[in-house]
Amino acid sequence: MSTESLKRDHDLIEKVLKSMWSTIPLLKSGTTIPEPILNQVIDFSINFTDVCHHGKEENSLFPELEKKGMPRNSGPIAVMLMEHEVTRKIGMRMEVSSKTYLKSGDATQLITDMQEYINHVVQHIWKENNRLFEMAEMALRNDSEQVNKSLQEVEDAKLMEIGKKREYYERFAEEFTKQFPPQD
Repeated sequence: MSTESLKRDHDLIEKVLKSMWSTIPLLKSGTTIPEPILNQVIDFSINFTDVCHHGKEENSLFPELEKKGMPRNSGPIAVMLMEHEVTRKIGMRMEVSSKTYLKSGDATQLITDMQEYINHVVQHIWKENNRLFEMAEMALRNDSEQVNKSLQEVEDAKLMEIGKKREYYERFAEEFTKQFPPQD
């Protein structure tokens, strides 16, 4: 399967998003989210979700789909690229609002940014899992070994650029989930 590693990323991202959602009522009630935890949430959102995961799609999956005739400037790839840009912008806003929160204790903008980020990324993941990846599996069915190798190379390069290993983000997700269990 050409999209297996991307789906694993999605599972990890969704795990963090669910625990992020659990922090929102706490922030609303005035409970303090410790700075190290908030900084790790921001790091995960910007570096793992955007730099690493979106990097894998933009530098490996999308070019492979283009080779198979899927246009970059219209259709599914164009929509995903536009949504990646929205994710980046919300992530940067969330980084700024988290710093404001840590300085002032006012969580209003952070709550708004987190809700927008979570809602956007959840919808984006759904589109990729249920639309784009289905098309990718069909288009790349004869090239899955080469695509998987390319995805792994991009992941390794992006994580090296960030200076962290995948295991770091997986441990963070586990610890964050234990500290802020998802609400049903």
